[in-house]
Amino acid sequence: MARVLIVAEHDGATLNASTAKCVSCAASFESSAIDVAVLADDGAGVAAQAAAIDGVTGVVRLDHPANRYAVAAVAAPQIAELAADYTHVFGPSTTFGKDLMPRIAALLGVGQLSDIMSAETPWRFKRPIYAGNAILTVEASQDRPVVATVRTASYQAAESGAAAPITERAVETELPSHTRYVELRSDSGGGRPDLQTASRVISGGRGVGSKENFEIIDGLADALGAAVGASRAAVDAGYAGNDLQVGQTGKIIAPDLYIAVGISGAIQHLTGIKDAGVIVAINKDAEAPLFEIADIGLVADLFTAVPELVEALKT
Repeated sequence: MARVLIVAEHDGATLNASTAKCVSCAASFESSAIDVAVLADDGAGVAAQAAAIDGVTGVVRLDHPANRYAVAAVAAPQIAELAADYTHVFGPSTTFGKDLMPRIAALLGVGQLSDIMSAETPWRFKRPIYAGNAILTVEASQDRPVVATVRTASYQAAESGAAAPITERAVETELPSHTRYVELRSDSGGGRPDLQTASRVISGGRGVGSKENFEIIDGLADALGAAVGASRAAVDAGYAGNDLQVGQTGKIIAPDLYIAVGISGAIQHLTGIKDAGVIVAINKDAEAPLFEIADIGLVADLFTAVPELVEALKT
């Protein structure tokens, strides 16, 4: 019987919604346990949030000063030690998971399965390839741990349920010192939702014209309480940071509302947003490919349309 360990993603105080999406993946196949590992300096609050996710059977809390920040090199050996009690180790296909899970797989001596989008059995999964144009079925060996990332755009977050038991474990493994946290720098804007889990996302493209003009995207995002994203063209042009890139070579997202401003809609960008609920396109080029998949399209100059939209939202 499968036993699944999910590595919690959090900021020290709030559990990221990607963890509940991993729980949904694990709950889609038969298992005897779905446990969540919380690594933190003081993980009491985060552990309580994880324990309240429907489907979670237990939470393993590992408190250690070295776990104050999410450093993959420090977390990996701790999870690898816990993995002895489990058949599966899951993490989200976010920046956090893509950094951590390969290290866990290497320590366990197994290959990593990436971007699970559905599970047929505990050892048979589907994942997208070729920018999502084809779906690959992968069957994992049952005689070794399955280490995988879950494509969060393919799952809804599990709802709240009865509180599962929380177990505290001491960190007994030797922690590496060659990697340490220095500082966090981000162009995503303080206080805005996380791009990969936000229910609303506003993205700007090359049509925005400059880094200074990109503030128009920030203004609309703030009016809607949305996260900010960018096309690869905008990132390459220096209008926005790499951590905001949406698309095949950036972040794959599935918000309820996605508004693309000044984005033509190259296939690489569409790959990152095709699971969004409602797609809105604002572009002065009526022939922009994005209009072909958009639920709502506005052919207009973004420098006129977006300020009008922001003003309407304010009133």
